[in-house]
Amino acid sequence: MRIETRPLPDVMPALGELPPLLSRLYAARGVLSETELDRRLQALLPYSGLRGIEQAVAVLESALRERRSILIVGDFDADGATASSVAVLALRQLGAAQVDYLVPNRFEYGYGLTPEIVEVALTRSPDLLVTVDNGISSIDGVAAAKAAGLQVVVTDHHLPGAELPRADAIVNPSQPGCDFASKAMAGVGVIFYVMLALRAALRESGWFVETGRAEPNLAELLDLVALGTVADVVPLDANNRIMVHQGLARIRAGRCRPGIRALLEVAGRPRERLVSTDLGFIVGPRLNAAGRLDDISLGIECLLTEDEGLALDMARELDGLNRDRKAIERDMQQQALKTLEAMQLDEQDLPFGLCLFDAEWHQGVIGILASRLKERFHRPVIAFADAGDGMIKGSARSIAGLHIRDALDAVAARHPNLLNKFGGHAMAAGMTLREADFPAFAEAFDAEVRRQLQPADLAGRLLSDGQLEATELSLEMAASLREAGPWGQHFPEPLFHGEFEVLQQRLVGERHLKMVLRVAASAEVLDAIAFNIDPHVWPDPAVQRVLLAYTLDINEFRGRRSLQLMVRHLEPC
Repeated sequence: MRIETRPLPDVMPALGELPPLLSRLYAARGVLSETELDRRLQALLPYSGLRGIEQAVAVLESALRERRSILIVGDFDADGATASSVAVLALRQLGAAQVDYLVPNRFEYGYGLTPEIVEVALTRSPDLLVTVDNGISSIDGVAAAKAAGLQVVVTDHHLPGAELPRADAIVNPSQPGCDFASKAMAGVGVIFYVMLALRAALRESGWFVETGRAEPNLAELLDLVALGTVADVVPLDANNRIMVHQGLARIRAGRCRPGIRALLEVAGRPRERLVSTDLGFIVGPRLNAAGRLDDISLGIECLLTEDEGLALDMARELDGLNRDRKAIERDMQQQALKTLEAMQLDEQDLPFGLCLFDAEWHQGVIGILASRLKERFHRPVIAFADAGDGMIKGSARSIAGLHIRDALDAVAARHPNLLNKFGGHAMAAGMTLREADFPAFAEAFDAEVRRQLQPADLAGRLLSDGQLEATELSLEMAASLREAGPWGQHFPEPLFHGEFEVLQQRLVGERHLKMVLRVAASAEVLDAIAFNIDPHVWPDPAVQRVLLAYTLDINEFRGRRSLQLMVRHLEPC
């Protein structure tokens, strides 16, 4: 692993009266002005910039006034679950007479609004379908719904194909002709914006006065928006950072959904100390586990319920599913590594774009497997599982420099009959193809990745924000950096590097290395922990000095707060 210092712009931006370290960190992450650091709700981009939002609001307002039945069609991941919950809760608060949701079971129907899901939807007798976190590629599904006499509003954030569905309205910042400045919103952010616009229209038309209904505070749903945004690993641009910051503030203050409180409780994470990465690595996986192994409806019900006891029961069930998912993932990863070992290839001889298929792999876990292998081998990875009827389903994860959805588009253009269908965004995508075509696809994908990446792009590297002075290694600095976020995709948590003297090292659990370190040329002693190390390599009593890449963290134990280094990489000096 190579540690490189994150580059700074040639001209440092004017970011107000900030400490020099924070100014440097923000500038290195592309912040150009002080306004981009404004995390107040008033700084959110106006919903009027979203193409199609007026048409969507008109359809929704008409449905409310005519007491028509609305069915939300979601997706089976955390973004889809939170987006479905926001849509249901907001529409109920706004006065919709009948609102329900439907999420395709991953294993029976696959992703999105398909004609088959429309048939299931028709059994609920809806008048209006509203997609959340899907729909932009549902050409046939929208056509089937329209043929059945339904209205359809598509809200999505995924990249569209060459053709758009013929829905009554489409709201998607990534659609052609949309000038909305933030293209990075998750599906939950898009439907939240639609609900904001609907509330404004209802206010203007006198709906709340007519019905005697109190105008809801939709900001109360920002806990769900924050969770879905972080869990979907979309870039945390300025607009997304506002929504995540506001959602985190509400969760820390206890003003959040009972389901989120319950998920934090079963994970043993105090809400008062919650940071954005906790949403992605602690809450999100437990919510996702339902969609990966069973039915995401369990996760949605956990988010929708107002009953604290019921929320805790469902959170415990989700926690159990997450433990099962981890066990399945471990077995799959071991099998994948055995397959690669059997190929007898050195790491430098591996394909640039790595494709693996095993008929026994679990469809719901291949995305996590692809992510783990991507992290291990520093290259784009697609893991495939059997989808039945001679088809296989793949889940892709990419690295910086390769837009995975565009790469699949290029493969489809060069080999028109190879991919059955595909979709996604820059860092993640999904696809289906014939099992018989797997070898040809693996070769075509590798060739496309080789066209776009150089060998140097596949070298594992960590971008560091430099070395800290001994005086900066403090509890106060860790607290300042925690507050300076939220950190996440494309706005990474500050990472530093430096050499330290090792005073103590011991194994905690099976694979975690606990260390006591001394800062070079200083009497300062620090605690550090490295997770998931190789127990055959560490601890090593012969190692007295180490080079670390680390983040600053606050460890709280029995009421005592202390600085702790969270080690991302270590090597002997």
